[in-house]
Amino acid sequence: MCGIAVIVCGIRIILSSTLNRNFISPLPLLEQQTLFSVDDIKATLRRRGPDSLGCKKVLLRSGFSSLCGGEQDVFAFVEDEDSSEGEACRMGGGGGKEFTGELQFVGATLQLRGVNPIVQPLLDVSGNILVYNGEIFGGIQMSSDSNDTEILMQHLGQCCSRISSPHNENHTSGERRSSVPELLSRIKGPWALIYWQSSSKTLWFGRDALGRRSLLVHWPTKEDPRFLLSSVSPLASVNESSEFADGCGIAKIDFWEELPCGVYSLSIGTSGTDEDLVGEVLKHDWTDPKLKELITWERTSIQPKPEDLLASHQKVHSRKEDSPLMESKLVITASTDCLLTSPPQRVMMALQESIMRRTALNTIYQATSVDYTTKCNAPVAVLFSGGIDSMILAALLDKCMDAKYEIDLLNVSFDGPCAPDRISARAGLKELQKIAPSRRWKLVEIDADLLKLTSETKHVMSLINPSSTYMDLNIGIALWLAASGDGLLQDESCKDDTCDRVKYKSAARILLVGSGADEQCAGYGRHRTKYRNGRSAG
Repeated sequence: MCGIAVIVCGIRIILSSTLNRNFISPLPLLEQQTLFSVDDIKATLRRRGPDSLGCKKVLLRSGFSSLCGGEQDVFAFVEDEDSSEGEACRMGGGGGKEFTGELQFVGATLQLRGVNPIVQPLLDVSGNILVYNGEIFGGIQMSSDSNDTEILMQHLGQCCSRISSPHNENHTSGERRSSVPELLSRIKGPWALIYWQSSSKTLWFGRDALGRRSLLVHWPTKEDPRFLLSSVSPLASVNESSEFADGCGIAKIDFWEELPCGVYSLSIGTSGTDEDLVGEVLKHDWTDPKLKELITWERTSIQPKPEDLLASHQKVHSRKEDSPLMESKLVITASTDCLLTSPPQRVMMALQESIMRRTALNTIYQATSVDYTTKCNAPVAVLFSGGIDSMILAALLDKCMDAKYEIDLLNVSFDGPCAPDRISARAGLKELQKIAPSRRWKLVEIDADLLKLTSETKHVMSLINPSSTYMDLNIGIALWLAASGDGLLQDESCKDDTCDRVKYKSAARILLVGSGADEQCAGYGRHRTKYRNGRSAG
């Protein structure tokens, strides 16, 4: 997962009524004192993108264009912080006049695809800039050795420069050029992005329709009139908070909010009456009909038919033992037609396809310093509790990867070996070893004490912001500890749970986590009890 951000200064931001906000920000000054700096954001994003960290700056000023009959226009100049001289965009340049607006892009990259290393932000010959956190599984043609960000940058560069009514703008070949919202609507996969379109002086930003990648926004306020976007909030925005949800030290954070899913634009121009730069934020509709149908879908409660309940009740009591393997045999004996059309089978096929796309070794970043092929140490791990979600993911992952590769199962416990998740994880490991004996499974046991995680708590609060409840914090810390992959591994020759453990650090770059399956798929013991009693409710 990558980290992306942009800091917008010196531009008066207008929030349109489409955002359910009517607000015109005060004009922020470039040198204004603020709560945190770009260096704070860099430090926060660096851990999300350990492969590279880059920064580019777009300097803006108003002026009169000789190409447009002397009308007032906006000129842009791109500056790379790693070079001594800036790189002039095709449109605009220095012109000897002081710049009054600034867009500073930050990109930290964890590269999972491609042959050659990339450094974000990406800059093309037209002066367009992209920072991207996501994966493309469809909608845009990609080869197995391509990098998502580079391919997306190429397609964005071919988009028309109109905010609306793109149908009037054609490519030199005569083909109609897509708009940015049209292109983003086609992407299959999780994403969040920030894109500067130089030709239209427009900043595009947004998240996929399901919100599978984080992007926080700070709308301008009197206290901090900057417009900010970032994958996560800097620690300083938590440390300086003076309000608390209660007296136990959990900060109440309202500086940031989660950007609602969708595609947005900030079109920058001049005010007309003076030389101040003004930008209006608009939200754009998805153009894919299926995507529109998906986001407007409402869950309804479906009451099972009496005959379905009776059949299920009889099937449960006919089992000789309570084993998931026995349940699978009942499915296998069904007719082929029923098997291919049954909803559970379609769900499993879709889930396996999803795992396959995320873990195919021929697409994983080939220039990484870790040689997974020779070491047989797979770059994939499962956040593992032994519950229905992680067990299904681990079992399907086994089907998607060659048996020679090891798979790490990351388990967090706040109560040592007595924790329910630790007990179920060890039981789950034994079950996986039975169904996939040729696979080398590694249960990485990560022990922690919540009372000793005081310093880590604020850090995790900044990562899960704007979520702020105790439940959010507990889940966040567990995920954060598991993602580190730093724990203890039991000796493989050990036949019981009393043997000594050795330190182990997972090298996985891809982590699979099941979220909500226990609730959605009746994975708790109380659900089984109700099911045995022939009742669907509860």
